[in-house]
Amino acid sequence: MKLFLVVPCYNEEAVLPETARRLREKYDGLMAAGKISPDSRIVLVNDGSRDRTWEIIRELHAADPTFRGICLSRNKGHQNALMAGLMTVRHECDAAISLDADLQDDINAIDAMVDKFAEGYDVIYGVRSSRKKDSFFKRTTAQGFYKLMRAMGVETVYNHADYRLMSRRALDALAEFPEVNLFLRGIVPLVGFRSTEVTYERGVRAAGESKYPLKKMLAFALEGITSMSIRPIRLITTLGCLIFTVSLGMLIYSLIRYFTGHTVAGWTFLSVSIWGLGGIQLLAIGVIGEYIGKIYLETKRRPKYIVSEYLGGDEE
Repeated sequence: MKLFLVVPCYNEEAVLPETARRLREKYDGLMAAGKISPDSRIVLVNDGSRDRTWEIIRELHAADPTFRGICLSRNKGHQNALMAGLMTVRHECDAAISLDADLQDDINAIDAMVDKFAEGYDVIYGVRSSRKKDSFFKRTTAQGFYKLMRAMGVETVYNHADYRLMSRRALDALAEFPEVNLFLRGIVPLVGFRSTEVTYERGVRAAGESKYPLKKMLAFALEGITSMSIRPIRLITTLGCLIFTVSLGMLIYSLIRYFTGHTVAGWTFLSVSIWGLGGIQLLAIGVIGEYIGKIYLETKRRPKYIVSEYLGGDEE
């Protein structure tokens, strides 16, 4: 089995040397056990880093051809960097595993993924067994995210991020999804094929700082919902019908007040109603605008990424 490991990297100079060392040890063990081919590779994708990440990747490749490097022309975000790596190597491997560079995902789960691939599975999801190491805030927001996605009708794997193995034919099928707005956690389940899960315990970051603060997590959640579901639009329609029904009741109420001579009374209620309806209308316009913006980006057909350099491509 020719296995490629795809690792998106953004400003990871602090952790990258340790990541490379551990991944090389894991590959040595898998090769010694005869589970993967000596032609297997570790592909590090530089997502427009502003530190020494690309220099370190160059040094790793020069010292050991097992490491390859893909440099994007500019920062395009984690999902696009991951897609760039997978699409670049899909014709060269039997399967590819995507993994973050921070070493929080247990690399020992790779063994189980390889075993499941040998059993005939095309997609193997790495799923966290628990979130006991997370802070209360992180645990609560993460669980809320998955529940919200499910409520919005988006098919995702609970407690799964982007740690997964995909066979070559699954990667070829993924390439058939041309959308610019990427949310791979929702797109991969749509690929189909035989899939299963491998559980693992998530560790702490080996070095450096998280590249996903609260602001980015919220943006990621919004991207996932609006890229994979039209339910928010339908909720606006439902809300509109509800408000229209309430307005009929208010019409009857207003007529009664008029004929009974109490038209001055109710000023406070009228004021609150105007502000409330105005807020709902602005919210509705904002949600619709989010979808229109995505349509705008999709119709432009701009490239999701541009590879400026590929170290080790076709083994040079």
